[in-house]
Amino acid sequence: MNQSTVGLIGWPVEHSRSPAMHNAAFAALGLDWRYILLPTPTDQVKAVVARIRSGKLQGANVTIPHKQAVMPFLDEIDPAAQVVGAVNTIVKQDDRLIGFNTDTLGFKRSLLETGIDVTNQPCAVLGAGGSARAVLYVLRELGARITVYARDVEKARAVNANCRSLSALKEIDPATKLIVNTTPVGLSPNVDASPWTADVSLPSHALIFDLLNNPARTKLMRQAEQAGLRAVNGWTMLVYQGAAAFEKWTGIEPPVDVMKHTLELSMKEA
Repeated sequence: MNQSTVGLIGWPVEHSRSPAMHNAAFAALGLDWRYILLPTPTDQVKAVVARIRSGKLQGANVTIPHKQAVMPFLDEIDPAAQVVGAVNTIVKQDDRLIGFNTDTLGFKRSLLETGIDVTNQPCAVLGAGGSARAVLYVLRELGARITVYARDVEKARAVNANCRSLSALKEIDPATKLIVNTTPVGLSPNVDASPWTADVSLPSHALIFDLLNNPARTKLMRQAEQAGLRAVNGWTMLVYQGAAAFEKWTGIEPPVDVMKHTLELSMKEA
């Protein structure tokens, strides 16, 4: 039987720890599967999706900046992904390609693990792309009061009515309970960048949740810690969204502990 292959569609993808995490899980279960990187410039999105349709790939994860770009090339979009307006997991079922959004599952599970209650609390989301859409889906479900801060305010209004420019962070509600960075600012190798300018104080009681997972401590997280705030990265979200995708591809529940351990090791070795 031929080895089954899945991968990560995005640009860039070299920073991703997903191959190590998924391949360890496949090995732990004795599955003849492999997870590869699929660096995909914008003009090649249709072609890489066609590889899934042809059977050369059994599915894929999708990351920045293609979570919306892949959608027109799929046969069906899961209702949750339709509401979010972004796909991060493609599954081949017979001759059909179905798009899911497991970011919602990953973010909700990891947020609940922090113990924070955002019900009727002011929350800020930085960015308005595919990841932001998943975060907004969960925060609305949990009853949060949300403001989106983005470079392009007009574009951001398509995902949330209450939008402001990133330059307006200096006027953020001081009672803000949660700040979620969904932008790629600070992602390796640009580890000295932050979406939060140094001259603006962070709200004194906010949890900082940076969806980035490489480096393990982003500049935004360091800024939070210097201000005496709790900060978490995207590790647990990455694991939980990946576990959901793994199960959709294989039909088998993955060993989450193995995935967590492998991710931690890969980050320490970086």
